Amino acid sequence: MAVNDDPVEKPIGEECGVFGVWAPGEDVAKLTYYGLYALQHRGQEAAGMAVSDGAATVVYKELGLVAQVFDESILGSMRGHLAIGHCRYSTTGSCTWENAQPSFRNLPTGGSLALGHNGNLTNTHELARRVQELGLEKDAMGATNDSDLITALIAASASDVSVEEAARTILPTLQGAFSLVFMDEHTLYAARDRHGVRPLVIGKLETGYVVASETAALDIVGATFIREVEPGEMVIVDDHGYRTIRWAEATPKGCLFEYVYLARPDTSIAGRSVYTTRVEVGRQLAFEAPVDADLVIPVPESGTPAAIGYAEQSGIPYGMGLVKNAYVGRTFIQPSQTIRQLGIRLKLNPLREVIKGRRLVVVDDSIVRGNTQRALIRMLREAGAAEVHVRISSPPVTDPCFYGIDFASKTELIASGLTVDEICAHIGADSLAFVSLEGLTMASTQPADKLCRACFTGDYPIALPEQDLIGKHVLEGINRSVQAAEPVVHNGVAPAPDALSRP
Repeated sequence: MAVNDDPVEKPIGEECGVFGVWAPGEDVAKLTYYGLYALQHRGQEAAGMAVSDGAATVVYKELGLVAQVFDESILGSMRGHLAIGHCRYSTTGSCTWENAQPSFRNLPTGGSLALGHNGNLTNTHELARRVQELGLEKDAMGATNDSDLITALIAASASDVSVEEAARTILPTLQGAFSLVFMDEHTLYAARDRHGVRPLVIGKLETGYVVASETAALDIVGATFIREVEPGEMVIVDDHGYRTIRWAEATPKGCLFEYVYLARPDTSIAGRSVYTTRVEVGRQLAFEAPVDADLVIPVPESGTPAAIGYAEQSGIPYGMGLVKNAYVGRTFIQPSQTIRQLGIRLKLNPLREVIKGRRLVVVDDSIVRGNTQRALIRMLREAGAAEVHVRISSPPVTDPCFYGIDFASKTELIASGLTVDEICAHIGADSLAFVSLEGLTMASTQPADKLCRACFTGDYPIALPEQDLIGKHVLEGINRSVQAAEPVVHNGVAPAPDALSRP
């Protein structure tokens, strides 16, 4: 297997985060802003929100982090009682303004529909063909993602029925993973695919309700957790409160990798604290792969809870051997070649006085291509580490994800072509061990048959189309030849009818 030697390894794409709020009398734009801030780890390419005052909906979206996209002026101009928000990492469709969400469509009977999506559909080719047959692609505003397909089909189906009825018609035709928030001028909707691959929760405010990808987003806006949205369920929130309908029978296959890396440690999934799970995985890793060493250090931040668990179980002291620059994230300024060669030093720097002469256990969450770990180990040795033993709090990632995580292709995943000993030699560690799949599953407390573990096993619980129909850019050609007759976007705002005066 050929190994990429680029010292700067692309991080795992953290899919997307969605947020929705129905709360008359509250500043829903700011609530959505803070909700997205809590979900920023799930997507750093773009952010956006839609707000309705009951008469019109305004959408504002832009490339960048939540704090880069919105300011007091923008938020102050978006007034209403109902909003949805989205932070994006592209899994289908390239990183462009047009693909930022929420997606937006006018409804045939007046009003509008805005939608945010976390996940990835597996039948995008079929859905795109339907959109073309119906002549709906001309209104896509250049979007090339599965989220716009969903929006287009629901909006078109609402020509003679309500949005709720239209959604009940369209949702069963969607295959793959999706957690959706969507809205018209009066109602907030949320829906989860029948497998519940991606998380989605609902909470209560004093004056309304909130839906979000993770419970941490409920906490930051002061909402009380009610429960998870069930697989195959749709939630409707309006003047009459909240109610639910079941549009499909549930066949749960929650993503196991959410516990490893994707979710915040202060989030709960299926009633289980992510932090508690990660600490337990560390304990299990110490039991399965002990080593004689002087110090356990994490690769911050996602490796920290597992390192704590490893130290507790092994009796080896825990320490902070690496300092993370909290302000290094997605940036539009590319590093120079000289800085690129420094690679991981942009984000991590060793504490030499802690590391020098020590035999280290370095705990990280996963190995994708291996380049980051190799650069890290080289840096630790240069700082004086006597030995470096790497322990990974997930099994080897052998297969790509088609359900909303931007993993590398199978040929780029180092564990798909090398043994553990070969990976160990490649990254330059003294020893390397991964937690077992059984150990990780046990720590999650979820039954194995209720989980999606495809990235570790290659056993995909949701049927996939032919390989040539799968990929981030499967929809790139849909709108290439379509030219809009009139501009529909101005300064990042997609206006609904009668909303042209809104900033």
